[in-house]
Order: sequence, then C-alpha cells, then structure tokens
Amino acid sequence: MNFLIFGAIAYLLGSIPTAVWIGRLKYDIDVRKHGSKNAGATNTFRVLGKKAGVFVLTIDILKGVLAVLIPFLTLSYTWNNDHLIHLKIVSGIFVVIGHIFPVFVGFRGGKGVATSLGVVLGVHPQAAAICIVLFLIVFISSNYVSLGAIVASISFPLLIEFLFKNDNLSLLIFSITLSSAVIALHHRNIKRLIEGNENKMNLFKKNT
Repeated sequence: MNFLIFGAIAYLLGSIPTAVWIGRLKYDIDVRKHGSKNAGATNTFRVLGKKAGVFVLTIDILKGVLAVLIPFLTLSYTWNNDHLIHLKIVSGIFVVIGHIFPVFVGFRGGKGVATSLGVVLGVHPQAAAICIVLFLIVFISSNYVSLGAIVASISFPLLIEFLFKNDNLSLLIFSITLSSAVIALHHRNIKRLIEGNENKMNLFKKNT
C-alpha cells in the first residue's frame, strides 16, 4: 500500500508542468510550441530567458528531491533502511514519469533530466554532487546541455557501483534504468551531436 500511495503522490508532483505554466501565466507562451518544443528547463532558458529558466530548473529539481524525501519524512525509517530505499526508488521513478507525461497538460512534458537530478540528490547525494560537477564541466566546456546531461547520467550508475561500493541490487538497477531512460530521451540530441547540428547554449552569454 505504501508503494501505491507514495507512487501516486510522486506522479502528481512530477506532473506539475513548471515550464508550461510559467510560460502561459507570465509570458503568454507555450514553450512546447517554440524552440525544441520541449517542456523542460533547457528550452525555457532558450525561449523565455535565464530568469524563467532558473526558476523552472529549480522547481523541477525540487520535485524530484521532495518526491524521494516524502517517504523518509513521513515514515519511521533510517536513511539506509532497505524498505525505505525501495520506497524512494519507486517514488523517484513515478516523479520522473509524471514530469515526462504530466496529467495536467495532456501528457506532454519534458525529458526529465532536472527532475532525475532531484531524485538522485534524494537517493544518493554524494553521487549526485559528482554528477553535477561533471555536467557543469562538460556543459561549460562544450556549450552542449545535452552532452552534459548524457555524461552525467552515464556516470551515475558507475559512481554508485564502483566508487561508493553499493550493495543494494535495487539501487543499482534503478541507477542503470534512470541513466538509460535519460539517454533514450536524448536520442535525437545524440543524432544531432554526431551530425554536428546540436543546439548550443552559452551559460554566461547575456540574453538578447
């Protein structure tokens, strides 16, 4: 029953379409009709600017963190309890599904990268911190957000298994599944990267 309850809460939390709502309410723009036509933080940066992009990025990350922390905050388990880890994993899966297929806006959401980062922060903060550093290094040096996200997602299960010596099989399977999902959702970006047609974004360039 706990898995159903927390899974449902996580899905509804993930379904909050931050990019779509902020675009419609503040700018009278549906970001899904502009740029990459994706309802995520990266496209929000491109279409609506840095201020809106930072807001969407922050909220989308917090959705993932909160979904994973709710079981810990409401149940009497220690942080590393196996049952709690399983609940956090289920919640993490459903919050990302909610972000990608949000019930509130016709099941057309984002790619789940920012929300996945929030999930990783809630499940394994140490690995998440390293993934963030890797993302920033790749992004800043290449100006490709997608490449940074792909490298960070590939790194997560490797860090879990080899650096932090994880002994929970469910956590390993989850990390591989999450990484694979992020990569799969970036298949078009990967194709454009190979062809040299991927969109670039300069983090430090002022909006025009």
